[in-house]
Amino acid sequence: MSKSLPPLTWFRSFEAAARRLSSTAAAEEIGLTQSAVSQQIRSLETRLGVMLFHRHARGLSLTDEGRKLLPQIETALEMLQTAALPYLTEDRARHITVAASVSVLEWVISPALPRFQAEHPDTSIRFVSTIWPDEYAASRADVEIRFGSEKQVGKDATPLRPNRLIALKSPALKGDMRDLPLIESVGTSDNWVTWADATGHTVHTPSFYVDSYGLALQLATTGNGVALVNALVAEHALQSGQVVQATDASAPASEGYFLAVQRNSTEVTAFVEWFFETLEA
Repeated sequence: MSKSLPPLTWFRSFEAAARRLSSTAAAEEIGLTQSAVSQQIRSLETRLGVMLFHRHARGLSLTDEGRKLLPQIETALEMLQTAALPYLTEDRARHITVAASVSVLEWVISPALPRFQAEHPDTSIRFVSTIWPDEYAASRADVEIRFGSEKQVGKDATPLRPNRLIALKSPALKGDMRDLPLIESVGTSDNWVTWADATGHTVHTPSFYVDSYGLALQLATTGNGVALVNALVAEHALQSGQVVQATDASAPASEGYFLAVQRNSTEVTAFVEWFFETLEA
């Protein structure tokens, strides 16, 4: 049966003493007594079955085994520190979590993100992909960009604009829209039929069905057909020339995107302001 690992505090005492070459200085650094640090180091040596230090009247020096162990312990402690940083009170204020659909993350946030990073280099962001309103409760995000009807997303959410459905295709895809393959996102109340009813156009049965506006847009950029996409998701692709409108006609969307703030901080406010500026650009 394998032995259990020595306590983390033993490794911490060893690392501090090895770096300072003094159990007294190590004790001051990590907030323990000198005798506690010395005892933990001796316990670690006993557990590992090796001597880690030579003891001298005026301090310590590492043995060969101690020199071999030190860089590995330093690396392990650094990894633990990095893993814990987002959850520490001092650093958490500079770390925000944003929940949004992959469509919004890929087509709205990602293209403009370098500007936010340049303006706020000390703020880290964790992105959580979600789709439906009931998924946001589990995300525990600071900022939520929800998709659904106004009733579904809750009263605390601000509607995002534009919120219309437009028909998009690759500039390289030639031909009349009535003859081109249609791409439809499923799972929403809107589809090509409702768009046709609102615009007076005639449409045929779609050739491709996908589960998000983002994927519909991706298929359109690669020339697979005409996609029906929410205008908010499509804005960057239109401005960058990846797609063009197959027709000027558009229809109001039954569901749309909404933003809700779940935690207030300077960093959260900065992200929200940047996001609205991105939509208006």
